[in-house]
This record gives sequence, C-alpha cells and structure tokens, in this order.
Amino acid sequence: MIEVPETFARSTVEREGATGTAWLTELPGIVEELMQRWGCAPDGEVMHGGVGVIVPVRRPDRSAAVMKVSFPHPGNVHEPDAFDAWGGRGAVLMHARDDERYAMLLERVRASTLAEVEDGDEVVKVAGRLNRRLAVPAPPDLPRLREQTDAWEEQLRTDAEELSHALSRRTVDAAVTTVREVGRDQPDLLIHGDLHGRNILRAEREPWLAVDPKGYVGDPAYDGGILLKSRALSIVEADDPLKAVHRIMDVFAEAAEVDRERVQRWAQFHAVQAAFWARRNGFRMARGGPLLDMLTEFVDHLAELLVERA
Repeated sequence: MIEVPETFARSTVEREGATGTAWLTELPGIVEELMQRWGCAPDGEVMHGGVGVIVPVRRPDRSAAVMKVSFPHPGNVHEPDAFDAWGGRGAVLMHARDDERYAMLLERVRASTLAEVEDGDEVVKVAGRLNRRLAVPAPPDLPRLREQTDAWEEQLRTDAEELSHALSRRTVDAAVTTVREVGRDQPDLLIHGDLHGRNILRAEREPWLAVDPKGYVGDPAYDGGILLKSRALSIVEADDPLKAVHRIMDVFAEAAEVDRERVQRWAQFHAVQAAFWARRNGFRMARGGPLLDMLTEFVDHLAELLVERA
C-alpha cells in the first residue's frame, strides 16, 4: 500500500472537507487495485500535485511510467480525453485510463519543469511552440469555452458590484467586452487550458512535454493569457514591468503563431478574473498576508495596463 504524502492529505481535507477525508481513506486501496489490473509495480516515492497523487511504477515490460490518481472533480474529467486526442504529440503519452477512478497510466517524464528555466524568453517560446502543436481539431464531446461566456460575464459583473476593489469601470468593461467579442467567437480547437511553466516538464522522448491539461476547446490565444498571469513574479521583479509584459505577449504570439491582440485581450480578461478571485479566495501561493496584498495589487495594475493596447 502506498503512503499518502502528508502535505497532500492536509490540503485535500482543507479544500474538500469530509468528502476529501473519505476519498483519502480509499486512495491506497484504489492505487493497489489499479497496480494489479495494469500489471505494474511500485518504482519510487509517491509524489503529488494540487489534486492528485503521482505514483512511479514499472509496467509489465519494465518500462517506466507513472500512475496518476486525482480527486474526483469536474475539472479533472476531460484530462484523459485530451491526452487521447494528442497521442503523445507535445504531451505525455497515456497508456491506460480508468475514468471512474479518475486515474491514468502515463509516460514518465522528469521532475524538472519549464518554470525552473532562468531565461524568460525561452520559457515563453517553449510554451508557445507547445501551444501551437497542441491546437488540434477537437473531439466532439469536450467542453467548449464559448459555452462559458454567459457565466463569465455574470461573474465579472457580480464581483465588480459585490467586492471592494480598485479596478476602474473601464478595465472591468474591457474584460466583459472580450468575453462578448472574443469569447463567443472561438475556433473548434483542443487547447491545454492551463498552460504554464509548471505544467511543462523535461522528458526523454522530446525535450519538453505538457501535463495536466483541462481539455478545453477554444482559442489557443486563451492559454497565452494564462501563461502571462503565471509569469507574475518575474514581471514584478523586472526593471520595466510594462516592457516585460509586452515582451511576453510578443514572444508567445510569434512562437504560437496566434494573433497578438487576442493574446492581450485574453490576458486582460484573466487579470481581471484573478483580481476578483484574489479578493474572494486568495492565491495558491498566498492565502493572506503581505504576499497576497502584493500579488493582488499587481494583478490590479496588470489589468489596467493591458487595457491600453487591447
């Protein structure tokens, strides 16, 4: 039986309550059952992400793989569908899946991530090139981002009215306009949906491969906005934050071969969403205190800056 990492168990209970506690009790048995079914043997220390454990294993042919078992959540449903559609093209290979258990047997890659690369341009170029490769015609049953636009607009307006914030009316209206004009007009392409440096890992088969996709269907430029938001700390530390912001968008748009203006509009939308989310929930890296205050102030400023050329 595996030993569930303490930090993962604690965060799962804090987030999911009694349901999380019950699932954690079952988790070692789930992993053991899947080990037997897929003919795998443990091959290293159990790791974890935000919502799932990663168990290094050896397959029956002795090849290296990992078993990923996630907490049952709607956001995890279409991850195996995305891997299936890509077939290892720009992302890790999926060897087996058990949708009822929210489990997959995946190609093993290295633990080092693109986020650890010091050259900021290289981080953005690699992400952009992967973004281009992952943008393939989408299977019919995956969630379309354009179907979320009404909910996005309603939430933006609710947050603007209910929360105390420093965003100008113009800035909030720009995000709403993006939802209406760009959000409702998206191609039928499979995208990662959460593309940032920590979800791109070094590998043997290719230099870099994507993990943890959401399996959304929509505009590849959407992920450029997510990537920009994930670069927040590097932007804060830059001598000229505005120049750094535009550099990221320029490099990503060129590498991904997407429209630069759409990247900026999605980035502005994501920044406004993040500003409101911070006030309701905090961020994973900061639930409170001075760091949260700094990050909230930054995304406020970023959302305002991105209106200028949107």
